[in-house]
Amino acid sequence: MTDTEPTDDGMSDAEKRHDQLTSAPESTEADAAPRIDVTEHDGVKRIDVRDDAAVRPGPGTPEADGE
Repeated sequence: MTDTEPTDDGMSDAEKRHDQLTSAPESTEADAAPRIDVTEHDGVKRIDVRDDAAVRPGPGTPEADGE
């Protein structure tokens, strides 16, 4: 099954993700924007943080970290 195939409730995983991330009172479409790319080659799965991701893992900026 892929994230675009409907599940038992008729929604794909991508649709469920979008619905969940945009259901908060002050959420925006940007909250549901993709943040990772997943590829698989020869049975090895690779997960990369997208260059255009608004939220990235790791330390933030000095301002955000209170420095």
